[in-house]
Amino acid sequence: MKRVNAVIVGAGAAGGIVAKELAVAGLSVVLLERGKWYTANDCRKDDLRNQRTTLLGNAFGPEDDGNPRVWVDAKGASHTALPSEGSYQNDAACVGGGTLSYGAQAWRYMPQDFRMRSTYGAPAGSSLEDWPISYDDLEPYYEKAEYEIGISGDYSGTPFHGPRKHPLPMPPLPPGREFGILEPAAKRLGLHPFHIPMARNSVPYNGRGPCMRCRWCVGFACEVDAKNGSQNTVIPVALSTGNCELRTECMAKEILTDERGHARGVAYFDETGHLQEQLADLVIVSGCATETARLLLNSKSRLFPNGLGNRYDQVGRNLQGHHYTGAVGYFDFETYDDVGPGATIAITDYNHGTPGLCGGGMLANEFIRLPIHMIDRLPEGTPRWGLGHKQAMRAWHKRCIQVFGPTQQIPTADGRVTVDPAVKDKWGLPVVRFSGNVHPHTFEIGAVQAKRAEAWLKEAGAIHTSVMAGKPELVSAGQHQAGTCRMGSDPKASVVNRDCQIHDVDNVFVIDSSVHVTNGGFNPALTIMAVAYFASDALVRNWKGTGFRG
Repeated sequence: MKRVNAVIVGAGAAGGIVAKELAVAGLSVVLLERGKWYTANDCRKDDLRNQRTTLLGNAFGPEDDGNPRVWVDAKGASHTALPSEGSYQNDAACVGGGTLSYGAQAWRYMPQDFRMRSTYGAPAGSSLEDWPISYDDLEPYYEKAEYEIGISGDYSGTPFHGPRKHPLPMPPLPPGREFGILEPAAKRLGLHPFHIPMARNSVPYNGRGPCMRCRWCVGFACEVDAKNGSQNTVIPVALSTGNCELRTECMAKEILTDERGHARGVAYFDETGHLQEQLADLVIVSGCATETARLLLNSKSRLFPNGLGNRYDQVGRNLQGHHYTGAVGYFDFETYDDVGPGATIAITDYNHGTPGLCGGGMLANEFIRLPIHMIDRLPEGTPRWGLGHKQAMRAWHKRCIQVFGPTQQIPTADGRVTVDPAVKDKWGLPVVRFSGNVHPHTFEIGAVQAKRAEAWLKEAGAIHTSVMAGKPELVSAGQHQAGTCRMGSDPKASVVNRDCQIHDVDNVFVIDSSVHVTNGGFNPALTIMAVAYFASDALVRNWKGTGFRG
């Protein structure tokens, strides 16, 4: 194959942006994606087979056959999980990655989220640290993501956000019934409710129409292409330059290195299962926190016997996601209006500033609920099946509101991804192995957040409430996974530098959520995109035309 300037592994939120930025700058790019390029036509509205309800498999990959993972429970016992099982900790495997099917909340982190250790100190047993970059460093790239990807919403109702130069490019979607119920209640409590920022067209934008407000949104592909991800924004731009080639159904095996320790390309299995080598001047890994760590750990050689970038055993550590907590309120009147996406109103009053807590998280009403989503949201004591269950569904499905949010998770060095010594996938590659527990302070934060959600619902008129603030045994690495290749200035305590360049190899970059030092109290998609723009900018500036010099 013809040598190119850059090969990128993963066509998700970050990989698509990097491909676009490099291709527009004139670099030749090959973009490898292990999944397919799906459209809404490929994905029926199946309540049991989507990215959130995987009882019958994943609509956007990976498929069960040949894609196991291993997790280690609190007692040290190993269990193998398939993609249709919750413990698999799945993210979509397709062009666009999670941005094809996500709920599309598009939050900026707050300035404090980049300075967690300086702000709060590090709880005992945690690996809480500051980022080597600040909110101010990322602010112009947040704005670039908001305008190029396309974000709707309105921050004007709250003072709790970082400084910004311009408003969002699109107005919010019209408020739903739940917004009208929750907004006055929040104001009576002295809170500051506002419209959620969404990577979703509220008006025609960039040649695509607005959201049609259907109920099949989060977990599904948008049939009118109004939900904005890399697959319908930056990747088409990259391809239109003529400098980028997208290859789908290509599974990366390892990053190839030469006798000096420089990367020379990527070995991968193509759509027919044949092993190929794509040589390149640069390698960018954008596979998500779990799969990126796996690829680096599987890229072993004489100079890197423990995996690429893993000289100090940092690859795979500090795995984190979010501990989702909140409450369900049950009302004596209908709250359900059958208008998607459902989630419309949020508060960020509780993300920081609570004495005794290291951060917090935003709280928002949940996405529109399909009947299957009510199974674990019915009042306590409801039978799991039979007449009593049916009666509860009829009574409460249209008369409840769910308020939840992503509690900032406190990272630990032992929450990690390794590769399993025995279990392999259908390509013969060692699979992801999860181990470690969630730091206990995360649950303390979550318990407070859940009670706050309950108080909001009670003020709104709920006659019954159910608080949901469990203590999951597994590390959290689902759709909000982050942290396995954290950025930092010390090579002994991080994997990449502030420009997302691996400390040990100057022509390999990791650009995805795995570089996040902390995960904020927000959905991470917009920060993944902002970091991708930030790192791409540095990469292009340092490109010398025939090679890269760090």
